[in-house]
Amino acid sequence: MALLQLTEPGQSAAPHQHRLAAGIDLGTTNSLVASVRSGKAGTLPDDSGQHLLPSVVRYIPDGVIVGEEAKAQAVLDPLNTIVSVKRLLGRGVEDVKTLGSRLPYQFKQQQNTVPRIHTVAGDVTPVEVSAEILKTLNRRAEKSLGGELEGVVITVPAYFDDAQRQATKDAARVAGLRVLRLLNEPTSAAVAYGLDHGSDGIHAIYDLGGGTFDISILRLRRGVFEVLSTGGDSALGGDDFDRLVAEWIMQQAGIDDSADHAMLRRLMRDACSAKETLTTAEVAPLRVDLGNGDYWEGKLTREGFEQLVEALVRKTLVSCRRALRDAGLRPEEIEDVVLVGGSTRVPLVRELVGEFFRTRPLAEIDPDRVVAIGAAVQADVLVGNKSGEEMLLLDVIPLSLGIETMGGLVEKIVPRNTTIPVARAQEFTTFKDGQIAMAIHVLQGERELVSDCRSLAHFELRGIPSMVAGGARIKVTFSVDADGLLGVEAREESSGVKASVVVKPSYGLTDLEIEEMLRDSIDHAAEDLEARGLRERQVEANRTIEALRAALDEDGEVLLDKTEYQAIEEQLDKLIEVSGGSDQQAIKQQIDNLEKACEFYVERRMNASVKKAMAGHSVKDFE
Repeated sequence: MALLQLTEPGQSAAPHQHRLAAGIDLGTTNSLVASVRSGKAGTLPDDSGQHLLPSVVRYIPDGVIVGEEAKAQAVLDPLNTIVSVKRLLGRGVEDVKTLGSRLPYQFKQQQNTVPRIHTVAGDVTPVEVSAEILKTLNRRAEKSLGGELEGVVITVPAYFDDAQRQATKDAARVAGLRVLRLLNEPTSAAVAYGLDHGSDGIHAIYDLGGGTFDISILRLRRGVFEVLSTGGDSALGGDDFDRLVAEWIMQQAGIDDSADHAMLRRLMRDACSAKETLTTAEVAPLRVDLGNGDYWEGKLTREGFEQLVEALVRKTLVSCRRALRDAGLRPEEIEDVVLVGGSTRVPLVRELVGEFFRTRPLAEIDPDRVVAIGAAVQADVLVGNKSGEEMLLLDVIPLSLGIETMGGLVEKIVPRNTTIPVARAQEFTTFKDGQIAMAIHVLQGERELVSDCRSLAHFELRGIPSMVAGGARIKVTFSVDADGLLGVEAREESSGVKASVVVKPSYGLTDLEIEEMLRDSIDHAAEDLEARGLRERQVEANRTIEALRAALDEDGEVLLDKTEYQAIEEQLDKLIEVSGGSDQQAIKQQIDNLEKACEFYVERRMNASVKKAMAGHSVKDFE
């Protein structure tokens, strides 16, 4: 990301002035808060000594309960107890419906907006639910550290899109926290790991949590963490393992899809318990409450569990393979693989990851705590406390950013895996004579056509001076900050008029969009190039048609006789006809035919212009 020493000149903290800061891992299943005390980073426990805070929020008529107590009531009060809310952050109502089996909540019926969950305490958004978790962690930190926090670093999955990152920052703002930075979870783990081991070289950070998966390839060299590539899936994690086990139990126990919310919660609870048991045991006994005093008893073996989840684990390896390809590396060039996230405790995960990278994965730092510890280290430096050594974090954006151009094409301005923070600019121009406004459509994705990419924002640049087509110089600048959040500005260079937007979409990508964007960009590369070529020819044809139409309207009847005019009209009509087709070669050929048919007309227009310019002057006036 960025240089971690942000203390203003002249404002460095004196040795005795230790500013309080914390790192927060806002997780899908569990959350943690950590801080640096006496030079050592560690997670902070609650009053009962527990470091992990279950990411569960229960709403009751007269208040809110967060953590272990809320988790205990999830089965008894499923409609008012929100679990795995991180999966809902930055998503719209339609997106949420694609998250797998039906969720045990009552959503307020809205279209393409932030989802609102109906509870006894009123309708709440995922941002508000997440804020309750952050408030609890903030209180824990301030009680442990004995004062008010000056700032926090909150970690997010590397593959969180702009909407999900913004939703996380919004939740922190609702919780009353000052966010020093959003830090990608794999990068945070690398900070914690790198400080402990100090080993230069290339490392893979494999982060499989409760609801998200990230893979990052980093180079550590003399205190500089450079993210070479990143990949993952913002809707794949241990919750999905639980869901597969729950569906297996339903089949075995004869439970149909009409099961009520309480039954769904019991199934997910029992499935999670079985998964955790199978981390160390070969068999997990099951006793499922069917309601009305009935129970189903059975068992799940580790082999059976691995058959259920193997496809999901291998899906993470597809992202690993892509990340290596983006970094230009082979598996054997990775020195070590650091495991992050509670789901990496699953033996099959460790086995397949080890086989893929051809090295034994490292889990020497608690996979649940390593992200929070890295965030605490960075928060300690960002808030102004002295660090033993400076670090430079060079992170990257996961998907390309660009704008729509004529013909429905995407012009990429910031390619994916570009190091952030970054600012990139590119010049564009007007399409029509006298154009005084331009619509800017901001997009995210790897495909060539607008229809295949993710729309992030629209805004307009107005007040462009009236000029001929192509006369204006519109400079579009994309700025991605250290949090991975985007701002776009458009400026007309001759007049100085400008417009800008901070991209704040109201909801994020659907489950498979990011993965599909990358996969489709590879699978459809030739097809996309062909489509781009066609659109470019069509744009060229439209420009030719508009320019010729304008010329004919101005002086066609004066400079051309009826036969000549009809000949040009015939060629123009042919271009109009073929420009709507899909044969780019035919469009090019007809553009050439029209230009040849108009050569004499162009020459007459030039002569007429010269004659008009010289009217009333002698040759000596132009010497």
